[in-house]
Amino acid sequence: KGRDLWVLVLGKYPTHHKIGIPEFKYVANMHGDETVGREILLHLIDFLVTNYGHDPVITRLLNNTRVHIMPTMNPDGFEATKVPDCYYSLGRYNRNGEDLNRNFPDAFEYNNVTIQPETRAVMDWIKNETFVLSANLHGGALVASYAFDNGNAATGSWEGYSRALDDDVFVHLAKTYSYNHASMYKGAGCDNRQPFPEGITNGYSWYQLEGGMQDYNYIWGQCLEITLELSCCKYPPEAQLEKFWRDNRVALVEYMKQVHLGIKGQVMDSRGRPIPNAIVEAKGRAHVCPYRTNDHGEYFLLLLPGTYVINATVPGFKSKLKTVEILDNTANFSALKYDFYFSEVSVTPRAASCPTSPLYGEQERTSAAGRAALHSVLATTILLAVM
Repeated sequence: KGRDLWVLVLGKYPTHHKIGIPEFKYVANMHGDETVGREILLHLIDFLVTNYGHDPVITRLLNNTRVHIMPTMNPDGFEATKVPDCYYSLGRYNRNGEDLNRNFPDAFEYNNVTIQPETRAVMDWIKNETFVLSANLHGGALVASYAFDNGNAATGSWEGYSRALDDDVFVHLAKTYSYNHASMYKGAGCDNRQPFPEGITNGYSWYQLEGGMQDYNYIWGQCLEITLELSCCKYPPEAQLEKFWRDNRVALVEYMKQVHLGIKGQVMDSRGRPIPNAIVEAKGRAHVCPYRTNDHGEYFLLLLPGTYVINATVPGFKSKLKTVEILDNTANFSALKYDFYFSEVSVTPRAASCPTSPLYGEQERTSAAGRAALHSVLATTILLAVM
């Protein structure tokens, strides 16, 4: 119906990106009948604004983080939910009858859908900002779910778990939320349905999902996003909303702090000018769509504490490697900072786009060929042993 998607941005510099300050976002209500996330994000806005300048933790968080909050991604679906129900209503879908969490490009298979206005708006938003960390808020279960939601042989899906390159970070992020939630970490599930140990799950292990927003953020947005299922009942009575806020308040804040994990910095030439579109990734974590610097030459990599080799590459020039020891700096609200300089670079690399096609298709074929060869070797070994 032409309704706008509203976002409130909070921070010391809310109107524009500031070099060195990471971008974070919360999105709720992409299924219009899942209402708890919509309401607690409104509570979160009030909590952050009220406590800024008074609570030292909230003040430092907002001084060092630019926080974007979209309480509803599907306002038409919310308005269409005339009869609240715990399990299902037509308000799940947008006005065109489409499920927005099945509507994004997919990295594993062609998602044969028409991109909806809400989806396109969020894709443009992701493209125009440098989001580092995100969560989308849902209802109908009580669990923190993480990438991948879809998968194939290249990500180990034949074992029932689709493993992202940054699986260790995703597990940490999911546990950060579940263990700071009032009860999610208990993993009890809802109404004797599937339990979730420690209150977390790999998305694919739970159920396979094509065209999800979580995977799109990770592949094409360079942003690690998890899905938070916050209530067994999708549209609970109004009287329960205050308790939902109390149950989630600490977890919402602690999760935001995780945007300061890992390492950040700029890639520049000898005159200190930023180099956009340079590839910066940790060795052994070369993403299927390479993570590149933004227009300010900035990079942000979420990494757990440990020793890493960071590889900075400007196409056409020799890569630069730097071994770094990363600590947990989330309490200090700043990731480790390291800048790369390419003295020989005098031109700006052309913008590189990543095709919105199933990028894991070729990897699946390679993995399948490798498994076939391995099985052949094993069969030969067994045959020789028998003889």
